[in-house]
Amino acid sequence: MIAKIWVYCPICKNKTRIQIRGDTELRNFPLFCPKCKRETLINLKDMKISIIDEPDALDAEPMKP
Repeated sequence: MIAKIWVYCPICKNKTRIQIRGDTELRNFPLFCPKCKRETLINLKDMKISIIDEPDALDAEPMKP
């Protein structure tokens, strides 16, 4: 049996509702945290989580006509 571990929220460091196995790979996965109520895009490979930073709409430059 392959061991499973919990995925922790990268923002508040609490457990999420997701468990992964050692051979799990995720790309552009929307990880929701029930504690802090935030959603974060992550990649997961070899039990290592990397956060995908998306630019906010408020930070974008205005479009030129």
